[in-house]
Amino acid sequence: MADVYDKLEEKQTWARAGGRDSPRAAKWLETRMFVRDRIRLLLDGEPEFEDGLLAGIEKGVPGDAVVTVIGSVAGRKVAIIADDFTSKAGTWGYQTFLKITRFQELALQLKIPLIYLVDSAGARIDEQKQCFLGRRAWGNIWYNQVKISGAIPQICVLFGPSPAGAAYIPALCETVIMVDKQASAFLGSPRMVHMAIGEEISEEDLGGARMHCMISGLGDILVKSDAEAIEMTKRYLAFMPQSYLEKPSIVADTGKVAPPDLREVIPVNEKQPFDMKTVIDAIADDGSVLEHKALFAKEIVTSLIRLGGMAVGVVANNSKFKGGVLFNDSSDKAARFIWLCSAFNIPLLFLQDISGYMIGSSVEKGGIIRHGAKLLSAVCEATVPRITVLVRKAYGGGYLGMAGAPTQPDAMLALPTAMPALVGPETAINAIHFNRIQALPEDERAAFVEKKREEYAEEINVFSVAADPFAVEAVVDPNELRKELIQRFRAYSLKKPAVYEKRNPIHPV
Repeated sequence: MADVYDKLEEKQTWARAGGRDSPRAAKWLETRMFVRDRIRLLLDGEPEFEDGLLAGIEKGVPGDAVVTVIGSVAGRKVAIIADDFTSKAGTWGYQTFLKITRFQELALQLKIPLIYLVDSAGARIDEQKQCFLGRRAWGNIWYNQVKISGAIPQICVLFGPSPAGAAYIPALCETVIMVDKQASAFLGSPRMVHMAIGEEISEEDLGGARMHCMISGLGDILVKSDAEAIEMTKRYLAFMPQSYLEKPSIVADTGKVAPPDLREVIPVNEKQPFDMKTVIDAIADDGSVLEHKALFAKEIVTSLIRLGGMAVGVVANNSKFKGGVLFNDSSDKAARFIWLCSAFNIPLLFLQDISGYMIGSSVEKGGIIRHGAKLLSAVCEATVPRITVLVRKAYGGGYLGMAGAPTQPDAMLALPTAMPALVGPETAINAIHFNRIQALPEDERAAFVEKKREEYAEEINVFSVAADPFAVEAVVDPNELRKELIQRFRAYSLKKPAVYEKRNPIHPV
């Protein structure tokens, strides 16, 4: 009988080791962490329990190349599905599929966050007969992700490759953290691309982490190492509730130490660009800002912050990049972030400095109307507390897309620098006085236009256009904005979300 227990211990030890002792794995581990070390670093300690440790034992594949555990992060239960690249390159077989889908279902049942630690060469062709066709197949993984979406947080930490169908693991998670120069995702490998269409391209250029965080938008947060990826996962998770049934936790207010003078930071001249991130940093609790998609569509900023210890999602125009105008990508970026915050009961703050959506033939052909409508849909669907602040420009359709008053925010606030109008001075004067301008002598036109622009700008000042007709709840000194927001979010958090009759919206694509 003792032999049975010795055999159990031997097989458990073998399975936990993965393939880390092979020469190939040893070389690979020179720059990366072993999967179980990643898990230990993420969790408060050892996993509380593990399922399927001995799966794949008959094939000689430890754990069938995936580790599935329950543990705690900062005292909170989480489920982890982690690829073991040292075991058959982290590829997916039949038992892999069973373990992954079982843990997805378990996380949903327990209503706890699900974290995917992805590092896989994809599906195993030699097991496709069992796993590709039919109702119980690899595709159930993505079916489950879609069903889970918005019910519990799904976070993907991409340490290495995620090719072909496996690329949809990150695509269907709400947040993707990618390790620079290690992580990659593509539907077809460089070799396949060359064979199919004759294109020569490196793996990094085709689907590297930096490309996805800057250009495609698949990646949300770019980090330099495995350890930084784990630390960022912990930071992000701290903003999330356990499920949609709860609200994010409120932590101690770290306050502000020597905030900048926002009267000096925000230019009165609406033509002068400035970095809206300075405003976000100034109003957020110290050390709390976590930007989402920082390298993608920089004309709009999406950040998680804390205000008085409360989790808040910020959507802000940034005139430092492309004038802060809304493009296709920035509309998509903002819409996705709004859906994320609304799903997990995170209040939203909109900081407007918007001259509108981009115009011109290239963006029209690219579907700016569809993409802009997607943003408007997200804003109008949001059921969490919303506050909109008119920082400077608040023009046209961009005003509505950035949660203008007709979209029913809980409060519309304005700074003294706000200029709400259908169109800005330049556009207005050229439209209103075009014939008169053309009739003037050439040397008189510039002075006339400048005079009319100044008059128009004075007419759309915040006091006469917004405060007097009670179009905004308050005009706030920018240096008092943090205090005002904290007090208002505390009050608005008491309301119950609106309940609408169950329906399936048809979203713009």
